[in-house]
Amino acid sequence: MNHLLEFEPIYQSRVWGGRALAEKLGRTLPGNNPIGESWEIVDRPEAQSVERVTGKTLRQLLTEHAESILGPGHDPAKPFPILVKWLDCTDRLSLQVHPPKAVAEQLGGEPKTECWYIAEATPEAALIVGLRKGVERNNFEQAIAEERLEPLLHRFSVQQGQSILLASGRLHAIDAGNLILEIQENSDTTYRVYDWGRKGLDGKPRDLHVEESLQSIDFDDFEPQPNDANLTPGEFQIADCDKFRLRQFNLEAGSQLTLTSHSQPSIISMIQGSATDQATAITYTRGDNLLSPWCRNTILNAETPVSLLITDRFTFRTT
Repeated sequence: MNHLLEFEPIYQSRVWGGRALAEKLGRTLPGNNPIGESWEIVDRPEAQSVERVTGKTLRQLLTEHAESILGPGHDPAKPFPILVKWLDCTDRLSLQVHPPKAVAEQLGGEPKTECWYIAEATPEAALIVGLRKGVERNNFEQAIAEERLEPLLHRFSVQQGQSILLASGRLHAIDAGNLILEIQENSDTTYRVYDWGRKGLDGKPRDLHVEESLQSIDFDDFEPQPNDANLTPGEFQIADCDKFRLRQFNLEAGSQLTLTSHSQPSIISMIQGSATDQATAITYTRGDNLLSPWCRNTILNAETPVSLLITDRFTFRTT
């Protein structure tokens, strides 16, 4: 594979979404429904990214070129381990949790660890992550029954450039006013524990998964804090977990970033500015998500001050 792999976005209509991806990322959105998610890189039975140059799905590319893309010894039958999304959180998302591995196996779901990077935030934007100190499971269950859950939740304001890692079992919701890049383990199991009394796009209350959520929530997870924004030139580690590593690179205009061939595959996520691939002379801008194959030496030349994220050290699920 002699080029960076860029895929057609797959847009998902969500009751909490909007149309901001058109303005903020320069996208042409389908229809008139609120778009909450753009799936940028995905290899799942229900959703397949299509690569722009070859017109092939990510599954086809991995079947034909697994070792070139991922490196020696990779099983082409295994799905790509990372799912990349843009989230337009015009309204508040539901309160939800992803099951830890042991619980997921019991419930027939998939674990999911994810990281949120705040690309933009209104002055009122916030996240809800974890519980307030002192909250116990019995308090939580009673508050659900009485529909007064919000005072038990850890809610905090956020600003552009902050980030937070959410391991499976961490209770979470995104408040209104956030544009978020989500890097996650390839999974789509979400248990919705509370939805603020909201109705779905069909006018009916959305399904809740209270019992599954109660089995999945880490009730010892109190008041986690986000990572600070990194604004100066340099390299900054955002997350390093057993599923992936995520780093931020802030480049001055005229500088270069090199991803060495035969090291590891990497996902490049453009956050701000523009950079040109030295080999192809293609320029990439804010919102682009690219897969740099294992076999390729990638050199990006910063045309302007650039901020980008690099995701690497993927691990494949063993079951």
